[in-house]
Amino acid sequence: MNQYPEDPYHLERFVEAQNPVYDQVCWELQQGLKMTHWIWFIFPQLQGLSSSDMSRKFAISSLEEAIAYMDYPVLRARLFQCTELINNTPGRTIKRIIGATDSTKFQSCMTLFTYATIKNQVFEFALEKYFSGKKDQRTLDRL
Repeated sequence: MNQYPEDPYHLERFVEAQNPVYDQVCWELQQGLKMTHWIWFIFPQLQGLSSSDMSRKFAISSLEEAIAYMDYPVLRARLFQCTELINNTPGRTIKRIIGATDSTKFQSCMTLFTYATIKNQVFEFALEKYFSGKKDQRTLDRL
């Protein structure tokens, strides 16, 4: 049962997961090196792309949920900030910043959120910088 009736997608689950670690996440991204485990709730991806418990818990079910995520002020601000921190990392590949497995999740997230907001330049830039502009095909197939 959703304990947040005004939040049909239970987006508060992201805020609850982010709050205790958000400063650490920003510090790691400023260093250009992810060291702890937070990818699922900082850079969420569409449901069905990964099968771990954390991936399922923090999966975005639809484009509509991604749009709602972007309409949630704290989540929108944090997604933009974390993406910009990655985009501003000089001289490193995305795999060096967040690791090979998480780089795929990041590409999926960036692909999803380019479609969830018209102010998507930060996401498009990340795709261009780290993936030669290529969107994640598995995400596109599910949209």
